[in-house]
Parts: sequence; structure tokens; C-alpha cells
Amino acid sequence: MAIGTLDWTSAAERPDLLAEPVARAIGGLGGGGELDGLGGVTVAEIDPELADTAAFCERYGVGMGESANCVIVAARRAGETRYAACMVLATTRADVNGVIRRHLDARKISFAPMDDAVALTGMEYGGITPLGLPEDWPVLVDEAVAAHPEVVIGSGVRRSKLAVSGSLLAGLKTAQVLHLAN
Repeated sequence: MAIGTLDWTSAAERPDLLAEPVARAIGGLGGGGELDGLGGVTVAEIDPELADTAAFCERYGVGMGESANCVIVAARRAGETRYAACMVLATTRADVNGVIRRHLDARKISFAPMDDAVALTGMEYGGITPLGLPEDWPVLVDEAVAAHPEVVIGSGVRRSKLAVSGSLLAGLKTAQVLHLAN
């Protein structure tokens, strides 16, 4: 399926368009990857100045309902901080202080500071994606994303985007499908 006006190609064949942890997860750096058998992942090069969702969707003819955002949260309880990724369609907002906080059993939750998110993921801010995240991070996938036949997500860098099925995201090793949207 072609989304928008982008030129999509196999992500495994273009590791140069991916952050290193994403390329490893997809298998683009040789050998398999954690995504083997989960379906195709395609990548398209974009202008990095247009990586933010609204600008990207407008320029490349991608509907906001075809784009999913990855939000990194920091959950705190008893002096411990745990991180998680939350995937929601660009048309919705994640219920961070309600559903997500309760699901992660956190006393306090917030969006992870940009510097922490970048350092911990090995990805660029504005391109962070659930593919290739640290293995102990839960990936909370909104039901609408999981049910989507194909969504556009980050690639780990601002100069490209990935297209994946919602079922691929729901099938990630640490994924949990929930109703995350407000």
C-alpha cells in the first residue's frame, strides 16, 4: 500500500535511512532482526525539517489518521524511574495521567525529557519509534493503532519515516494493546 506522495522501499534494504537500533531491529544491518516474520517494514526519505507530524502530513499528503506518534514517558514510583513508549494515532492524545500512569503503576508520570529520550534510545528527537527501543521498555499501543492496516511512524531519524501495520506494532515483544486515547 502506498501512503501519501512518498517513495516507499524496503527498510531492510535502506539501513542508511534508519537509526542504528532501528536498523538492527529490522535486520537491515545483516542477519535477522526482532521483526523477522512480523511483516514488511517500508521506509521513505523526507525533508528532516518536515519530520514533525502536522508539517509532514501536510507536505506529503498523509492523513493525520494514517500517522502514529511515539511518546516516551517516564514513570516514577518509590524513587525508581521506568520508561515506556506509547503509540497513538496523530488524531488523538494519549491519556498519560490516567490510563498510562495507572497501567505502569506509577505515582508520578511525565513526558521523558528530550535529552533523556535521545540518550536512552539512540534515536533523534522527533524520529523516536518503538522499533529498536531498549528491551525492558513496555510499548503501549492504542487499540486504534493496533487495528490500523498501515500507519506511518518515525524511523529513529528525522530524515525518513516508516510504514508498518498496526499488527506489527501490537506484535512487538514488549507490546501491550490498550485504549490509550483521551
